[in-house]
Amino acid sequence: MTKIWKETGFVEGDIWVTETEERKAGEGEKAILPLDAFLEAVGETNDVGLGVYIAPADDVKKLEPHLDRIALIAVAFPAFNDGRGFSHATLLRERLGYTGELRAVGDVLIDQVPLMLRTGFDSFAVTNPVAQRRLAENCLTGVAQRYQPTARESEAVGGFSWRRLGSTGA
Repeated sequence: MTKIWKETGFVEGDIWVTETEERKAGEGEKAILPLDAFLEAVGETNDVGLGVYIAPADDVKKLEPHLDRIALIAVAFPAFNDGRGFSHATLLRERLGYTGELRAVGDVLIDQVPLMLRTGFDSFAVTNPVAQRRLAENCLTGVAQRYQPTARESEAVGGFSWRRLGSTGA
């Protein structure tokens, strides 16, 4: 069973549905459309509050003219070793300036959540039972010192001058 998690805890009554041939959004629900279906639909409407599903091979730059109308972007992580979702998040947040909800979906593991938060994700569709339990217990792993800049500021910690302390470095 999939549960939606944010830093404030698990979300009850999430309204977003990833549409497939078998599953469509019902009344009171909002659809998350695959990129091509989204681009087709957005050309026919001026609706604000749409959701779009980004697969690993999708070009997120195609979303740039529509970012102000997208309420949620769901980025797929089909396997724990497929890191293209991190690149999508960085591109969306830092270069394209997307400010809406960015959700990680698929194989979301507890060890990856801190880095996903740093790259700009703010919600997670978690199916892994171990990850669900650890998130419910508020047991996130973390690394105090980081080498790379990210979309989210790091907490200042003491240490070596050659390590980055925030998104801009120090």
